[in-house]
Amino acid sequence: MNLHGIDLNLLVAFDALMAERNVTRAGARVGRTQPAMSAALSRLRHVLRDELFVRGPSGLQPTLRALELAEPISAALLELQRTLSFTQDFDPATASMTATLGLSSHAETVLMPRLVPILAQRAPGVDLRVQSNIGRDDAIRMLDQGDIDMAVGVPPSATGRISTARLFQDRFVCVLRRDHPAANALLDLETFLRFPHVIVSPDNDGLDVADAALATKGVKRRTAVTVSSTPTALRIVAETDMIATVMESEVVQSGHADRLALQDFPLPLNPTPFVLSWHRRNDSHPAQRWLRACVLGAFPNIWQQSQQLCSGMVQDNFDA
Repeated sequence: MNLHGIDLNLLVAFDALMAERNVTRAGARVGRTQPAMSAALSRLRHVLRDELFVRGPSGLQPTLRALELAEPISAALLELQRTLSFTQDFDPATASMTATLGLSSHAETVLMPRLVPILAQRAPGVDLRVQSNIGRDDAIRMLDQGDIDMAVGVPPSATGRISTARLFQDRFVCVLRRDHPAANALLDLETFLRFPHVIVSPDNDGLDVADAALATKGVKRRTAVTVSSTPTALRIVAETDMIATVMESEVVQSGHADRLALQDFPLPLNPTPFVLSWHRRNDSHPAQRWLRACVLGAFPNIWQQSQQLCSGMVQDNFDA
């Protein structure tokens, strides 16, 4: 039989007729008038090439063909109902699923210690897989391909199919060892340039945000060491006279803060925003909405309505 010719409503009507054995009551059961239910029965007879129901002294009597169809059709409709209900309702306490996040290295450092305890408490069956060191354009490609469910990093290139919500911002600071010769005085540009530097370059291009700021003044610093991770840079700074320019929260969370001194960068640097990004095709999926809300709720200094967030009702579209 060609399923393209089957209207799902006909199977619902059949199930109701089997239960009620009366056209009028069956119609009331599924919200149809008696003429509409009679028309559905007529179409069923045509499609299935069987009388299906015949009149008897106590109402409609199913034929042998109808009896053969009754249980599998009822089971199929029940399974379909369960499937559709799952996509409409999401219970984090009982859910079992795996979500994949694409995170920049800094976003991973900041987000994961906040997010994991939230999920452990509210959704013990939800597992996370992290794709690390994701750049802004990599995030768009991976969201398009469905390789990740959502991404966190600096704002991606603007595109209508990717939605974003602001999470937090961080500022760059200069880091020196606590007994560094320049640790206790204002770090001016001249002093900044006099010392060698260790820079963090995940892409191994030997540049960071400080170089762009220095270029506006026509000056360069000496890069003595280039590494791919901030923890490595901070350990080097703690043992040498080198200076590193990194995000402030990375110093706080590094475990080396008691050995380090922080100074403002000698030139103006705008704070760097970090956003949550997701593909618009996932906008209304209950599980995705709930998880996005928990990511947002991990930053209560920005999102105060924590109860609303955890129900997935608050969003902030942010164009960077």
